Amino acid sequence: MPGNILFAMSLCRKAGALVMGFDAVKDSVMQGKAQLVLCAADLSEKTRRRVGMFCEDWAEVADLSLTQFDLSPISKKLTGVFAVTDPELAKLCRKNLGAPGADKKEERVWQ
Repeated sequence: MPGNILFAMSLCRKAGALVMGFDAVKDSVMQGKAQLVLCAADLSEKTRRRVGMFCEDWAEVADLSLTQFDLSPISKKLTGVFAVTDPELAKLCRKNLGAPGADKKEERVWQ
């Protein structure tokens, strides 16, 4: 459910465990800090491929059903790539991605 993932991401931000923006997320993944990488629904295919390439074997990636505009209350600007650095908060985000009743087409998780 979109509201649940927004709440979970908001908690991550407030806890200082949410990295926002392509370059910052890439650095977080390369440093081994990222537990989960989240991509906005309207992220370009080229950027999605690049995220998949630098996350391969390093971090799990999940596609959200939310657009960058939908996510802007969290990031305060249009941002399409996020990383959760806390393992427990990443678990919370995963749980909300696969919440019972969530449409499988809305949120797709892949590694």
